[in-house]
Amino acid sequence: MKVYIMVNSKILYDTKYLQLKSTPSKSGSEWVYAHRPNAKDGVVIVPIIENSKILFIVEERPPLIAENIAVHSIAVPAGLVGDEREGESIEDAIRAELLEEAGLMADRIEIKTRRAASSPGCVSETFTIAYAYINEYKIAAEPISDGGIIVDRILVDIKNIPQWLKEQEQKGAALASQTLAALFYLNI
Repeated sequence: MKVYIMVNSKILYDTKYLQLKSTPSKSGSEWVYAHRPNAKDGVVIVPIIENSKILFIVEERPPLIAENIAVHSIAVPAGLVGDEREGESIEDAIRAELLEEAGLMADRIEIKTRRAASSPGCVSETFTIAYAYINEYKIAAEPISDGGIIVDRILVDIKNIPQWLKEQEQKGAALASQTLAALFYLNI
């Protein structure tokens, strides 16, 4: 497979956590995309508790609310690698985000895939999908609300996940694409 490398990007808009950039496409037209200047990857963590339940996070994401798409989105713990902790490895970020967003510590972590892209025509961000196996549901640290974004945490039995997600969507919730991609590896 031939790899096409675009190196001539320019910053159109710049904030601490997000840039709007442009680069010439293969056809020569300008391609505009979002880029995270402070992170080298993202992580999406599926907390598997006692081999029978998954912990989901209910979020209120401002872009979905602003565009009148949904008030809530359904996700699993996730975050950026190296955005707040310099030199952070993917494995370190998985453990840190799981503790921050769910208050849980993994007994075992299994990386399912690396460099998944949720919208590669719009954002340069990729993420690593990992499963965090937790033998006993015990809160190790008070989870954060992430600036009010995380509004609830819900345990769902693995065999009920498809129906539960359908119900959440029917109630008007958006389903995070990274979460749906991560659930692919459950084989349910």
